[in-house]
Amino acid sequence: MKADELELKALVHDPNAVIEALLKAGAVAGFSGLMEDRKFDRDGELTSRDEVLRVRLMRPSETGATPRALVAWKGPTQRSAEGYKLRQELEFEVTGAAPVIELFQALGFKVIVAIDRFVRFFNIAGAVARLEWYPRMDTLLEIEGTGPAIEAAVEATRLPRMLFLPESLPEFVARYESRTGQRAILTVQELRGAAPGWRLR
Repeated sequence: MKADELELKALVHDPNAVIEALLKAGAVAGFSGLMEDRKFDRDGELTSRDEVLRVRLMRPSETGATPRALVAWKGPTQRSAEGYKLRQELEFEVTGAAPVIELFQALGFKVIVAIDRFVRFFNIAGAVARLEWYPRMDTLLEIEGTGPAIEAAVEATRLPRMLFLPESLPEFVARYESRTGQRAILTVQELRGAAPGWRLR
């Protein structure tokens, strides 16, 4: 699927209040579970062009549910005229993540970024809102859609509009680390006792 991706992110202090507000506004709950991202590059060629090649594995919370694997390419980050984060995106679903990862590795690509987070999706006002919990980092809310849909979804959260920024995850990570003096932990493998309270929600 080819699309131009518009999005905003916000730091969330009370995820339960946001979930309650979204549901009261008519949001429909979607996927809930672990989302594993692996980003690839080959000798820095994609990074130098501000492009992303990613394999995403979606592991549902429901016992016995089948994981989904998605492959995506994203173009350079831009800002839309309305001030949203804007990227061209090509994405498609595959039967499993392992064969794609093996293919990328055979072509000389290596994993350069690994991110694991527990997520909950909500469809609201034509937009998709996604709450994200990391092993050790702030809880974030990402909203994707058209400009009007994003604004309607933001309003439904009952959070101040100023909290929603057209920024990427590394920028939120940098602010977390500066504010807390702790290194953010973004993968389950890194966890290893560093944040024993984190678990699948």
